[in-house]
Amino acid sequence: MQVFISSAMLAELQQFARVSARQEICGILFGRDGRVSGYRAAKNVADDPCRHFEIDPAILIAAEREQREGRAPILGYYHSHPYGTVVPSVTDAESAAPDGRVWLIMNGEDAAAWLSVANGEIYGRFDAMMLDCSGAKGQTAAE
Repeated sequence: MQVFISSAMLAELQQFARVSARQEICGILFGRDGRVSGYRAAKNVADDPCRHFEIDPAILIAAEREQREGRAPILGYYHSHPYGTVVPSVTDAESAAPDGRVWLIMNGEDAAAWLSVANGEIYGRFDAMMLDCSGAKGQTAAE
């Protein structure tokens, strides 16, 4: 499977990750059919935001409600690993539901996309996805 995101949008997210280099950033990706059409940044409410992330539940509930009302569907989530690779961690795997949503992980320089599934290749939860910025339009969008 493949996920498409504009290079401009990915650059925005990478910039947020670099600016907040000591803490994990996080948010929601919107789109359909593997195409990211926008995102919404969320406050990281984890107890230790330097090592973990938790999307503010109010932001997540609002996005789910909007999706039910016919607005942009949730494609997945993004977060950063300030001091690590763009491979999901054990904690990521323990936190992820096997719901087929995309997880975009960045570190300010690199990025990778993962599909959250049952019995995935990585920690039994994630399968690697091809991340494609070349076929996406150059728009930027913050939901």
